[in-house]
Amino acid sequence: MGNVVEGSRRFYEQRVAPMIRSSFPEYDKKIAVGLVGEGSDCFGYDDFISRDHDFGTGVCLWLTDEDYREIGQRLSEEYERLVDSVEGNGLTARLRSRRGVMTIHGFYSSILGIDLDTESGSISEEDWNRLDHNCLATAVNGVVFRDDLGQFSRFRKRLLDYYPDKIWKERIVNALHKFSAAMQVNYARCMSRGDYVAARLCHMEGLQSAMELFFLMKRQYPPYYKWTFRRLSELDKDGRYAKLISTFSDAVGDKSVWEGKTYSPTYINLSDPIVLYAERLAEQIVEMLRENGLTEGINPYLEKYVDEILEDM
Repeated sequence: MGNVVEGSRRFYEQRVAPMIRSSFPEYDKKIAVGLVGEGSDCFGYDDFISRDHDFGTGVCLWLTDEDYREIGQRLSEEYERLVDSVEGNGLTARLRSRRGVMTIHGFYSSILGIDLDTESGSISEEDWNRLDHNCLATAVNGVVFRDDLGQFSRFRKRLLDYYPDKIWKERIVNALHKFSAAMQVNYARCMSRGDYVAARLCHMEGLQSAMELFFLMKRQYPPYYKWTFRRLSELDKDGRYAKLISTFSDAVGDKSVWEGKTYSPTYINLSDPIVLYAERLAEQIVEMLRENGLTEGINPYLEKYVDEILEDM
């Protein structure tokens, strides 16, 4: 985690915690505190470039609905007074809305985009299907400094425990189909037709799906798209997959190798760098499928595994 997190921790320990002990002593052990949610600082990815907007010192204070009704307004006023007293702390209205006093239920429901029962921690299959990878990454990032009550952390752990097996496999199947359709079928069709804009879209769809599959295999949620490759590189211990993703991203389709070629679903034009690296990615994806016990196959044609995984659900 970056300096922002440590600065926020000091702000809590030196300014916010004493205020709570002094003005709200009976709630001292009932307020969860940390830095979690939207923003590069919560992912530890803040740098000088990201500090041109929505940047400043602050923390999140999470209350139960009942406690918020009792002290939410007063606590918020005291907290904002402390924030405003920090020299040079020019927080925007948007950043203020991401920090400060809020309910546990309101925090998770706002980030995840659906109303969830944060008290019981139950999440229905329907709700899991509606949840977005990136929003889930945002809901469980950052650091919790204190949570004596435990309700905030229990729901956080529920999300960190990852998708139920059925949902996990369904998402893998969807990503396999997207990659295969884009890179193992439609890219060749588009290049054979000379439709290079559509071929470029296939390339981007394949890149996104290949990264999504990596996170699914590692049982991790990918963050917002501009940080996805950075997080993938952190998780990829030997760097092999990240290097191939980077090479695939840089690859440029070679129009000349498609001249005079009639499209055939059985022909893999490895003379085109995009096709070559897509097939190498597919081989590594199949390797990860095997490591996760989802297949014993070795065929790099990913659509082949869709029915196999669905039949095992």
